[in-house]
Amino acid sequence: MLTFLLKRLMQAIIVMFVISVVAFAIQDNLGDPLREMVGQRVTEAQRDELRTQLGLNDPFMVKYTRFIKNALHGDWGTSYIFKKPALDVILSKLVATLELVFAATIWIIVLSIPLGVYCAIKPRSIGSKLIMGISTIGISVPVFLTAILLMYVFSIQLGWLPSYGRGETVNLLGWNSGFFTLDGLAHLLLPSIALSSIMLPLFIRLVRAEMLEALSAEYVKFAWAKGLDKRKVWFRHALKNTMLPVITVGGVQIGSMVAYTILTETVFQWPGTGNLFLEAITRVDTPLITAYVIFVGLVFVITNTLVDLLYGFINPTVKLTSKGG
Repeated sequence: MLTFLLKRLMQAIIVMFVISVVAFAIQDNLGDPLREMVGQRVTEAQRDELRTQLGLNDPFMVKYTRFIKNALHGDWGTSYIFKKPALDVILSKLVATLELVFAATIWIIVLSIPLGVYCAIKPRSIGSKLIMGISTIGISVPVFLTAILLMYVFSIQLGWLPSYGRGETVNLLGWNSGFFTLDGLAHLLLPSIALSSIMLPLFIRLVRAEMLEALSAEYVKFAWAKGLDKRKVWFRHALKNTMLPVITVGGVQIGSMVAYTILTETVFQWPGTGNLFLEAITRVDTPLITAYVIFVGLVFVITNTLVDLLYGFINPTVKLTSKGG
């Protein structure tokens, strides 16, 4: 286990290094941040002086080295828009994003497992064909169209649910969340369904494929031969082994939804990190953009490592410290 953790730590450092270099490399192509910071009456000489003070005229390696040194001390730069440390700004918006991702994850788990199992158990039924057809359409439709359609039907036409914002929140043990109020849950419903539509069709198909493979395995055939109840065969034998690859893929994909919230948060004006990132791009807030890209990369790295560890604990046949890697 220790060997595995050390290997993953080295991989994480390399990945984060590459992500940080890429994040810095795109800074110069995003535009001039001074356009949003100063007015039209500021002279070119004053602009030049301000660029020098902010370090915008420094060579790439000088800026990158300075950032790495500061980052190691917890300073990821100061946002030009908010005049606060970029990491603090991201963390202040992260709770709303995690809340949205958590709600979408609940939808994915609650719907994909029973629907995928049903499609595997009864592959030729009308219901199964209908579910697979809808999942095919779901994979093809971009999330922003799903979000707009949900908003049009349930907010504009029917008037059942709010169309934007986070709603009423309450503070519980330092967590300011909308999960604990009816208004907050009402505001959360449509964005979470829209966000889950990215992964839900994939998970239904994944559960179905893995379940079909498990049902054709020798140990399942032996369970049938023993005369076990069909529910025991389906859920105790087949489904249990189906979950191993689903957990592996699911952990990575659900972790990646932190980055995928951008379009959903924009449509519903959800005050999370995705909306923050778009605002940072629009206003050329390069420290905030760089910090966000690196932060999301860090989330990916941590998620991948945790999923590998979890898979090793769940599946005893996987040895994390084996010589084969």
